[in-house]
Amino acid sequence: MQIDIVTIFPDFFRGPLDFGIVRKAREAGLVKIEIRDLRAFTRDRHRTVDDRPFGGGEGMVLKPEPLFESVEALNLASREERAAAKQSVVLLSAQGRRFDQALAVELVKLDRLVLICGRYEGVDERVGTHLADREISIGDYVLSGGELGAAVIVDTVTRLIPGAVGNEASTRQESFGPDDSYSGLSDKSVRAFDKLRAGSTRADSTCASGGLLDYPHYTRPAEFRGMKVPDVLVSGNHEDIKRWRRRSALEKTLRNRPDLLEQAELSKQDKELLAEIVGGES
Repeated sequence: MQIDIVTIFPDFFRGPLDFGIVRKAREAGLVKIEIRDLRAFTRDRHRTVDDRPFGGGEGMVLKPEPLFESVEALNLASREERAAAKQSVVLLSAQGRRFDQALAVELVKLDRLVLICGRYEGVDERVGTHLADREISIGDYVLSGGELGAAVIVDTVTRLIPGAVGNEASTRQESFGPDDSYSGLSDKSVRAFDKLRAGSTRADSTCASGGLLDYPHYTRPAEFRGMKVPDVLVSGNHEDIKRWRRRSALEKTLRNRPDLLEQAELSKQDKELLAEIVGGES
């Protein structure tokens, strides 16, 4: 996979791309990330990338010329043919679709991803309507620019690339993980999950979170400053552990993100566990 980031602050990405999973994936040749300096596509001696908005108003707006030329220099497929070519140009914008794990799973299927980092008051609307395929926002708030959002997307997508995470199955049992998608996994991992769904009872088996928040995790020591690990996790009873984990995931989701329960496909057991949780709270 190749990711190109168009920005007026190329040095910003020296940190986010040089650590952890992203760095390992780059070194292993799993992803190629190129930083494109927008100012290299300006024509005046001041390397101007912005101008005042037509109609008046506050702030400055990124000009269309350097943005169009910077993306056109990447030799992508035409805007109409990008989907078939497994390419996409994304404009980071507060007005875009909110980024989530489902969208990350969609993006990791691409061979080429271009991220345009907006700045100042905004970006000339012609960039969003005639150059980019989509607009994405990482949350319902306003940042100074798209660089932080681009770094978030790069990290989230890269870790889904097969081989980027040591144990690929670990990317399945996470908060917001879709239950019906094997995207980003090797054939070996897909076969492993099919086996699990066929009836494995190992408590430490990794299974999809089904769109809910992840269950709580604990490690040694079993007791720390008077705080003990739940007894069920050291009981050795795999079925009890699996039930506790699912119940805990439902409980945390109900407490922190009840909106996810409306979208999740809950099993009969899930509904029974939720009834227990709600009954215990009342």
